[in-house]
Amino acid sequence: MRLLDLAVKNVRRNRLRTALTVAGVATAILAFVFLRTGITAWTSAADNAAADRLSTSHRVTFIMPLPKRYIEYFDGTRGRFEGVDAAAYAVWFGARHPVQTDQFFANFAVQAETFFDVYPDMIVPPQDLARWKETRRGAVVGQALAQKFGWKIGDIVRLEGTIYPGEWEFEVSAIYETKTRAVDRSQFVFHWDYLNESLPEPQRGQIGWIATRVSDPTRSAAIITAIDAKFEGFDVQTRTVTEKAAQTQFLAGFSALLRALDVVSVVILLIMMLILGNTIAMGVRERTREYGVLMALGFRPHHIAVFVVGEALAVGLLGGVLGLMLAYPIIQYGMGRWLEENMGAFFPYFRIPPHVSLVALGLSALLATIAAVLPALAASRLNATEALRRLG
Repeated sequence: MRLLDLAVKNVRRNRLRTALTVAGVATAILAFVFLRTGITAWTSAADNAAADRLSTSHRVTFIMPLPKRYIEYFDGTRGRFEGVDAAAYAVWFGARHPVQTDQFFANFAVQAETFFDVYPDMIVPPQDLARWKETRRGAVVGQALAQKFGWKIGDIVRLEGTIYPGEWEFEVSAIYETKTRAVDRSQFVFHWDYLNESLPEPQRGQIGWIATRVSDPTRSAAIITAIDAKFEGFDVQTRTVTEKAAQTQFLAGFSALLRALDVVSVVILLIMMLILGNTIAMGVRERTREYGVLMALGFRPHHIAVFVVGEALAVGLLGGVLGLMLAYPIIQYGMGRWLEENMGAFFPYFRIPPHVSLVALGLSALLATIAAVLPALAASRLNATEALRRLG
C-alpha cells in the first residue's frame, strides 16, 4: 500500500478530532464563499452595467430635481442630441409597503412612453406593456417583488408614501423579467403623470434624472460633453455620466466596507490554517513512535513528511468539499434568494460564481498543505532511536 493511501486511512483513526477539524474547515470555507459571493454580487451592477446608457442629473447632487422641460431637448421637441436613440425621465418615489414597512424595494415614477425603450433589459410582454401605458394608476413590478408579496396582474396595491406622504393606490398592470445581472428584479415603476397630478402646484413639473440610450457607446464621452454643455447657461446645470460610472461612484461610498470584507475573508482562511496546523501537530506528537518504527523499517525522512502532508491534505479537501456542499443550499438557494428579494437594489444577482468555488477548494488544499509544513519538518527530522523511546 502506498504511503499516501496510509495517510488518508490514518485520518479515520481519531474520528472525533477529524470530524471537528473537518467541520471547522467547512465553516471557514462556507464563510469565505459567502463573503466573496457578496462582494461579487455587490459589484455586479457596475460590472454588468449597460455600455450604451447614460444618466443626466443635477450637477450639485443626485437628490436635487431637474425641471421636467429638460426632456424636450432629448425627445425631439426642441431638437435631439446626436447619437441619442431614446430618453426617459424618472424620479425616486420612496414609498413602502403599508404593513411590511421594513421591506425595502426601489420604486420610481417614470416617463411611461419611453422608459422601457431606454431599459430594454427589463422585459415586459407587449400586451401587458400596452395595458400599463393605458392605465393611469398602473404599475410594472419586478418578478422577485411580485413573488415576495404575492402580487398578480390586476391586483390593487397600496403603498405608504414617505417623500410624498399619503396612501397611494396602484394597479399591477405588468410583471417584468430581466436578461442581465445588473438589473434589480424587485423594482416598482409607475406613471410620472400620476404622481405629478397628485402634487401641490409648487412641486409639479420636476424630475429626478434623465436616462438615455446611445447608438454608439464609443461616442459616449462626446455625447456627455454635448449634453452638459447644452445646459451650462441654464439656471440648473447638469452632470451626465455613464451607467457604469454612476454605479462605480455609488460603490465608492462603500469602498471601506468592501476592503474590510476582503480582509475578513483572508483572516477566516488564516484561522482555518491555524486550526489545521494545530490538529496535524497533535497527530505528529501522538505518532512519534510510529514514525520511529517506519524509519527503522527503512522509510526515509521525506517519506514521513509526505505522510504528514497527505493527512493534512485529506482533511483540508474533506472540509473544502463539505463547505461547498453546504454553500449552495445555504447561500445560493437560501440567503441569496432572500437578498435578491429584499435587497435587490444592492444585490440584484446573488449567485456563487464558479471561480469562487474553485478558489475556495484550491485554497482549502493549499492552506492545509502549508499548515502541515512545520509538523512535517519536525516529523522528518526525528531520530529513529529517540522516536522509539518516546511514549507520544
